[in-house]
Amino acid sequence: MSPRAGLTPTRLTEAAADLADGIGFENLTLAALAKRFGVKDASVYSHVRNLQDLRTRVALLAGGEMIDRIAVAVAGRAGKDALAAFAGAYRAYALERPGRYAATQIRIDQTLIAGSPALRRTAEITYGMLRAYGLAEPDLTDAVRLLRATFHGYCALESAGGFGAPRDVQKSWDRAVDALHVALENWPTEESTDD
Repeated sequence: MSPRAGLTPTRLTEAAADLADGIGFENLTLAALAKRFGVKDASVYSHVRNLQDLRTRVALLAGGEMIDRIAVAVAGRAGKDALAAFAGAYRAYALERPGRYAATQIRIDQTLIAGSPALRRTAEITYGMLRAYGLAEPDLTDAVRLLRATFHGYCALESAGGFGAPRDVQKSWDRAVDALHVALENWPTEESTDD
């Protein structure tokens, strides 16, 4: 393949996401991507600024893919049904696309987030689901953090083989979602600190 044959930022990003799923996001390099296309590293640099730029592009791509799955899963659902559908789609993506999923966990510049329709949609869908529980700020943000920490922690442990007990992992997941539903329905109110 010639250095310029068909390379675009979009094509490179999609290939980098595939590569990350195969070798791990932490092992994604511009050299590995160039090798995949049979070109010199300089050919990749003419389309992406550096490794951080490439990883951010993969994160934005993966975030869009993930929220598309979640949106389909939660459509027409509310309350516990929406939460279970959201959780299931999240977990499926994390386990099926490990490199892409890892990319969704990196910190992204806030100006890029503001300009990303996919990430804005993620906030709309997530916060919309939680508003059905009667939550408002600052509880919405706290609840989002609880869900993200629970889902991410569970998926990270599961993908690493960290659950050794004989209990079925799916049953434990279902119970965790049930527990989150109860927590969201009974969210503690923050005491006012105003005098």
